[in-house]
Amino acid sequence: MGFTDLLDKVGGFGRYQWLHVTLISLPGLLMASQNLLNNFVSGVPSHRCSLPFNQSIYNLSLIYQVDKQQLLKVFIPPDSSGNKLDRCRRYVQPQWHLLAPNSSANISHLQTEGCVDGWTFDQSEFSTTTVSEWGLVCSRRPLKQMIQSTYMGGVLTGSIIFGSLSDRFGRKSVLIWSYLQLGVLGCSSALSPSYSAYCVFRFLSGMAVSGIILNGVSLKVEWIPTKSRTLVGTLTSFFFTFGQMILAGLAYWLRDWRKLQVFVCAPHFLFFTYSWWYAESARWLVLNRRSDEALTSLHRVARINGKAEIKDELTLDILHFHMSKEIESSGSTFTAFDLLKTRRIRRISICLVAVWFATSFAYYGLAMDLQKFGVSIYLMQIIFAAVDVPAKFFALGMLSYLGRRVSQVSCLFLSAVIIFANIFVPTDMQTLRTTLACLGKAFTSASFTTVYLFTGELYPTVIRQTGMGFVSTMARAGSMAAPAVLILDEVLPVLPSIVYGGAAVLASGFACFLPETLNKPLPDTIKDTEEYSSRKNSFQKQEGMSLKKAVVCDDDVIPAGGVDTGGLALKVTKNKEECGLSAL
Repeated sequence: MGFTDLLDKVGGFGRYQWLHVTLISLPGLLMASQNLLNNFVSGVPSHRCSLPFNQSIYNLSLIYQVDKQQLLKVFIPPDSSGNKLDRCRRYVQPQWHLLAPNSSANISHLQTEGCVDGWTFDQSEFSTTTVSEWGLVCSRRPLKQMIQSTYMGGVLTGSIIFGSLSDRFGRKSVLIWSYLQLGVLGCSSALSPSYSAYCVFRFLSGMAVSGIILNGVSLKVEWIPTKSRTLVGTLTSFFFTFGQMILAGLAYWLRDWRKLQVFVCAPHFLFFTYSWWYAESARWLVLNRRSDEALTSLHRVARINGKAEIKDELTLDILHFHMSKEIESSGSTFTAFDLLKTRRIRRISICLVAVWFATSFAYYGLAMDLQKFGVSIYLMQIIFAAVDVPAKFFALGMLSYLGRRVSQVSCLFLSAVIIFANIFVPTDMQTLRTTLACLGKAFTSASFTTVYLFTGELYPTVIRQTGMGFVSTMARAGSMAAPAVLILDEVLPVLPSIVYGGAAVLASGFACFLPETLNKPLPDTIKDTEEYSSRKNSFQKQEGMSLKKAVVCDDDVIPAGGVDTGGLALKVTKNKEECGLSAL
């Protein structure tokens, strides 16, 4: 008996659950927009140093009757490749002699300086971005990556704060507040007068995003029958995938970072408005001594599901009877320290920390640097979103036939191999580089799908939520570190890929030490998890001994001690007395 039985009584996965899941999942269309927004809001347009204030490139081109690009060579030196103009340097004095036909002057000794008068940005790809508005290029380039790291820091902080608040005030209350917080602070980000103000607003928006994801998932899952969770979880994950495509469309249409910021945040006012319709988790209400409210919610769900007649049968006594196990276990308090106290749980936690960190680290390392592939950033965003669809189905197939551990190791290792392979592909082979990058993201996406399911099956019921919260915090740390690593390309262009791939390889090694959970019953207590191996070995020995003592009575195998031998016996007899004794 349990709460799942009550859900079956009030209609199982009925009309209410369909509405409930759909309404909670809709904001997922914009969660991708929040996580990947920096690709467009802080996109880096083509740029060069602005000319001295007393020089006009248009007027000069008319006077000297030369092309504007040719005239720029008087003010801007070539970059290290010699094919393009430098993006961060200019000559201290204009070099007019370079306009002479067939000029072969040695320019290596000419004195240069930084962009003391600012930069001129190309507006063909982006109208305005935070980069062009606040000059986050050249020596200030790390500040662009810092925006994403600050946002992810907010997501990490939110997972800690809103996770504990939901246990105290309920899933629904914290979820409603998170919608309002993201709507207000997200739109306020569009009005930021400075870089610092924008970072503060993005940090607070990240906290709200974490509150929406954590409490939305909990509130959704706790009203779904067990047999429907896998299918529903898979289908609702596509909201995030489609959200990535929506982001690409909005960014292509708007091209202005402030307008884009408003468009991806303002819909949360709508979510805030209808979220009052949600029913609070009946499990949480009962465990917090609010059984009357839980019973009212169950009656309401039954009515919407067309089971209004169940109201007279479903009483407080019945509710407490079905949830007696949960009520009894609520007397014990578990913390994150319980994830490290015992040997087997400690090994699981350490391995999962590595897997979650590396998966998120590699995923956002690929997804947050779309401009490096030399393809339209809008097209790359759609392609990167589209590969998630087959990746999720691929993961489900592997999970069903190969098991969790093999799937986890394979996805991480293959993603690392592809990331490393892209290092050796020349930059002019953009099609191949893009293809490999998409495959790499597909495998990291499949790794995400796997680790979500794997983690839920590895941790026992009493600390499952604690464990999920702990390892997902490590994922936030990985996503926060990923943008910062991109700065290493100034030291060596291939260094970020080496770091991302190396982390995935290391994590695949840790995943090898995780126990397989395919077709295994979920553990309820820490003791169940710790004694799993010893119970398994003990059972095998007991089974072997029982096989030798098994007898056949009326064509049925009855092993000594009542142990099922699976229809096999080494000793067969028709002695009724022995049968009777064995049956006892």
